[in-house]
Amino acid sequence: MSTKNIFLSLAGCLFFSVAMAQPKKLVADKIIAVVGDKVVLKSDIDNSILDMERQGMTVPANGRCLTLEQAMGIKALVLQAEKDSLPVTDEEIEADIDNQIRYFTGPNAYGSKEKLEEISGKTVYQLREDFKEGFRERKLAAAMRNKIVGAIRITPKEVNIYFDKLPKDSLPFYESELEIGQIVKYPKASRDAEEYSLDQLKEFKAQLESGRKDMKTLAALYSDDPGSKENSGQYELNRGEKQWDPIFLAKAFSLKEGQVSTPFKTRFGYHIVQMVNRAGDDAVIRHILKIPQVTKTELDEGLLKLDSVRSKLIAGTMQFGEAVSKHSEDEQSKFTGGLKQNNEGGTSMTIDQLDKDMVLMIKDLQVGQYSQPVEFTDEKGKKGVRIVYLKSRSEPHKENIRDDYNRIAQRALDEKKAEALEAWFYQRISSYYIMVDKEYQDCEEMKKWSSSANTAAVK
Repeated sequence: MSTKNIFLSLAGCLFFSVAMAQPKKLVADKIIAVVGDKVVLKSDIDNSILDMERQGMTVPANGRCLTLEQAMGIKALVLQAEKDSLPVTDEEIEADIDNQIRYFTGPNAYGSKEKLEEISGKTVYQLREDFKEGFRERKLAAAMRNKIVGAIRITPKEVNIYFDKLPKDSLPFYESELEIGQIVKYPKASRDAEEYSLDQLKEFKAQLESGRKDMKTLAALYSDDPGSKENSGQYELNRGEKQWDPIFLAKAFSLKEGQVSTPFKTRFGYHIVQMVNRAGDDAVIRHILKIPQVTKTELDEGLLKLDSVRSKLIAGTMQFGEAVSKHSEDEQSKFTGGLKQNNEGGTSMTIDQLDKDMVLMIKDLQVGQYSQPVEFTDEKGKKGVRIVYLKSRSEPHKENIRDDYNRIAQRALDEKKAEALEAWFYQRISSYYIMVDKEYQDCEEMKKWSSSANTAAVK
């Protein structure tokens, strides 16, 4: 991997610097590289490799050399960021740590807070403290990278030159992709339905406080929250995490251990919460969510409203973006002009990325057409109505400049930025003091550092 590719990979959220923030269980540790006054530890590299293996990634033969090279590249960016006094706030660092802890305790990593603490040998609070310096460097490196390449742009001529240089026999093949928009409305339940949900929660609270039932059983049987129902209503919270509904968070942290809240309302429905245990700003809670049931009467009224919106769209008296802004209640797409997004944040999606009901809705649509409004149930179990708009549909094809200009332009821009970063790197590396452990001196990746800087081997 060239220095160019090392710096290009920094555009992808600094994956390896995240991996290096893994919990450390290594007994022996030592400094294996120094850039200026920044050190890279053997455990940093070991944990990166272990993390790749845990995630099922194939570690190349030179994986340790590549990881060390990237770690050293990050240190160089941090050095310059500190010299330039680039601002990084404690709030930004805490938010990144929150996201990392959520990943570690999620289904794609360790699966729970308890498992994370077991493997690391530390509490989550201790891990958060351990992560701070690494995440501070991550933010500084990203800020420095953005300062260097943030203003770089690319012209259509440069995109064409880039594409013409690509080997035509290795161009990727793309399946059919779609751009799909939607307008969603969630009809409001009747007052009677809301009162029924509240009465259910009051009864559950009474059963809990009398000892007739426990929260685990009630949540597993009666909660309408698909995110916690299988875990008997349990969530792990941190007071600083931003993804939680603020009312829910405030109510949870107002409770003492074992205490059950009175029923309260959030945008998701009605809840009761029980505090299981708490340590400072971290807490384990159980809750029951009841979503007041929307009847056919409310759904029919929602269908009529969206049918009126559809008529205006077809007549051209209202544009799709305007209709989304005025009428859609879908939080995920309301601020993207109504367009659904893929996992990378783009709007091109393959058919397998759509829910099965949406696939049926677009089956007979032509590009530019709007579906009839239909009822649906979202991933949280909430009933609503929606109109789907088919903005574009591509045919299966080999990559070409006409159909895939945006993709190609992004790659060309990434390469231009990587070249600028590489040039920046070589201009400054000669001013850094570099030390590399003898074990890594023969790495091909280290020769760039040796040839451009004052390099010494760590004995």
